[in-house]
Amino acid sequence: MYSEKLLDHFKNPRNMGRIENADGIGKVGNPVCGDVMWIYIKIGKNNENQEIIEDIKFETFGCGAAVATSSVITELAKGKTLEEAEKITNQDVIEILEGLPPLKKHCSLLAEQGLKAAINDYRERQRSKT
Repeated sequence: MYSEKLLDHFKNPRNMGRIENADGIGKVGNPVCGDVMWIYIKIGKNNENQEIIEDIKFETFGCGAAVATSSVITELAKGKTLEEAEKITNQDVIEILEGLPPLKKHCSLLAEQGLKAAINDYRERQRSKT
């Protein structure tokens, strides 16, 4: 039912945890299944002075697919500019995991939405500083 890639990300999640004083936090959930994800981002600058996701972590309360999709989205986004990270889709996550059962595809959507919510939260915080 689950691919070896998904099981690996579930058993050995990457970037799990919380970033204290995160620059952006995205919280999303699915009331139907009960999965809840928090995505934390820390923003830095690359050599071209563009804002990048310097660090990213997640806390997920949910099924194995929810943990695995959270792990993958953090790997995909780390080091990317905000614009590049916003282009990451749930389909990208599904492809890396070599598929998801139909009943678990919503987990990949939550991961995408959590990342975008964290980026939006960061941008809102920046606007409120000006």
